[in-house]
Amino acid sequence: MDPGALDGEAFAERIADELFALDGIEAVALGGSRAAGTHRPDSDWDFGLYYRGAFDTEQIRGLGYDGQVFALGAWGGGIFNGGAWLTVDDHKVDIIYRDLEMVERELVEAEAGRFHREALLFHIAGIPSYLVVAELAINRVLRGALPRPEYPEALRRSAPPVWRMTADMLIDYLRTNVVPRGQLSECAALLTCAAICVGHEVLAARGEWCVNEKRLLDRAGLRAIDEIIARLRPDPQALARSVNDVAQLCRIAREAR
Repeated sequence: MDPGALDGEAFAERIADELFALDGIEAVALGGSRAAGTHRPDSDWDFGLYYRGAFDTEQIRGLGYDGQVFALGAWGGGIFNGGAWLTVDDHKVDIIYRDLEMVERELVEAEAGRFHREALLFHIAGIPSYLVVAELAINRVLRGALPRPEYPEALRRSAPPVWRMTADMLIDYLRTNVVPRGQLSECAALLTCAAICVGHEVLAARGEWCVNEKRLLDRAGLRAIDEIIARLRPDPQALARSVNDVAQLCRIAREAR
C-alpha cells in the first residue's frame, strides 16, 4: 500500500474522532473525491457531520483550527444549511452540516419518487434534494451508523422528465429571447445550464447517484459542449447554430443512456 494512503487513513480517522466527540453528533462520513478514491494529493478532505435537531457549531471553533465556521442555517437554511472551512496540518478540510431529520425525510421522499431543486452557490443548475440521499449511498461512514440506500426505482422514473423539461424550456427560451438579440454571455450561461440538466436527466435514468456537477458532463457524454461554447459569437445566426448543436448533443446523450 502507498505510504501516503496510510497517512491519509490516519488523518481521516483523527478528524473523525474529533468531530464525533462533539456533543450532538450522531455520525461522521467522509465524502467527495477522498471517499470515491478519485482524489489527487492536494484534494480537499470533505466530512459530513450528521446531527439531530441542532448542535452548537462553536464546538468546531473550539477544536482550534484556522478557518471559517458558519452557524446552522448560514447557507440559506435549505439542504446545505452550513458548514466549516478549516485548515488542518496544511490540509483543506471542509465540514458540511447534515440534519438527520431532514436527511431521513428526503430519503422517504426519494423512495417515493419525489424531490425538489434548490439554488446553491457553485452549482450551475442548482441541486436536487435527493443529493443528501446520494451522499448516504456514496460516502464512507467513519463513525456512527447511517442508511445505505440503493437508487429508488420511483426516482428513476420521476426525475428524468423533470430535468428534461427544464433543459428543453431553456433551449426554447434561448431560441426566442436570447439568440435574436445576439447575446453571447446569456447564451453561454443558459446552454451550459441546459446541458447540466440533461446530465442530471441521463444519470437519473441510469440510476446513478450524483453529488455535484464536477464530473457530470463527462459522465453523461456531454463534454463536447466545451467546443460549442468556445466558438460562440455574438451574432444571431451563429448563436442559432450553436443552440442547435447543443440540442443535438443532448439528444445523442439521451439516446445513449
